[in-house]
Amino acid sequence: MKLDIPPTRMQLLHLKRRSVVARRGHKLLKDKQDELMRRILEFIHQIRDLRLKIEEELRQAFGFFYFASSKQAPKATDEALLAVTKVIDIEYTAERILNLRVPRFKKQISGKSIGYGFLTTSGDMDLAILKIDRLISRLIELAELEKTLELLASEIEKTRRRVNALEYILIPSIDETIKFINLKLSEIERGDLSRLMRVKEIIQK
Repeated sequence: MKLDIPPTRMQLLHLKRRSVVARRGHKLLKDKQDELMRRILEFIHQIRDLRLKIEEELRQAFGFFYFASSKQAPKATDEALLAVTKVIDIEYTAERILNLRVPRFKKQISGKSIGYGFLTTSGDMDLAILKIDRLISRLIELAELEKTLELLASEIEKTRRRVNALEYILIPSIDETIKFINLKLSEIERGDLSRLMRVKEIIQK
């Protein structure tokens, strides 16, 4: 669609400069889009592998809990879980990926996971709690990766819309307008030349 601007030489020069900037911007955004897609695929593979590991470790931990519950009194299991004093605080920081701020989580741990006596509890209870304890770091890492993936997906959608706007709307409109102005200026030049020729003929007569 042609831009609604007057067909003058000044506008033609302005449009040509604008066309160069638009094409450069399109290339940069396209490169950014490709890099975002590459990063997203990397994060998808990392998240998938990490999820599989977490699910397997959770399955093992629940198995230990099951065996522990079957070997000890129900009250002993509840009391053992209530004796856990570990507190985890998450410190939030951010770093930049392709000029996008993504989260980084750092854990601060106080207290302890096993605060019960060993007389009334099974060794499986210890294994289950230690297994869950080791999963904390993996779960924090998974939260980082999934939030980063969410932000990258949002950014690639914005970038894609900008790339499409430049490629299918702005650049074609500029090119069409430049072509129109060139035609108009050529018509004006031919009209001026014709008038000059007529004036010359009149003067010669």
